[in-house]
Amino acid sequence: MNKYEHLHEKTISSQSIYDGRIIKVKVDEVQLPNGKTAKREIVHHQGAVAVMPITDDGKLVAVRQFRKPLERTIVEIPAGKLEPGEEPLSCAIRELEEETGYVAKKMELLSSFYTSPGFADELLHVYVATGLTKGESRPDEDEFVDVLELTLAEARELHRSGEIRDAKTVVALFAWENRMLRSHG
Repeated sequence: MNKYEHLHEKTISSQSIYDGRIIKVKVDEVQLPNGKTAKREIVHHQGAVAVMPITDDGKLVAVRQFRKPLERTIVEIPAGKLEPGEEPLSCAIRELEEETGYVAKKMELLSSFYTSPGFADELLHVYVATGLTKGESRPDEDEFVDVLELTLAEARELHRSGEIRDAKTVVALFAWENRMLRSHG
């Protein structure tokens, strides 16, 4: 028996309520550890990658784009969803080049984490890209982005002002600060 079995929720029934291009949504009825039942709304996502590209002169490559759910423009690190069967590293290489035009000599996994485990199963893999060579960006036909090169101070200011607000970019920003402190400390 698993030592955490006392926390497990057993699925009684599952109903698919939406099957889209990016997400699938279902409602599960579960039996709680205390024997009562509850409903859980669950979003299934294929998974995604994000890339923290750092130029040779120590700048973060980011993109500014409009995000419809927020009804505003924000600054983010390049990212994209995994295609079925695609390896995260291959996706990271593709997304970096498509969104920014940059190609990296080195791509290192920083972390993988669940973005919102209370209702979604999306697993996000964040890579650090170094040894960058600039090329021509080729965003998807429904993607419109401005490519930025930011110093750490500029990125901190964009975070303070609310232009950097998404989780993956905030995590990358803190990781970048930590990396800078370790290399200078």
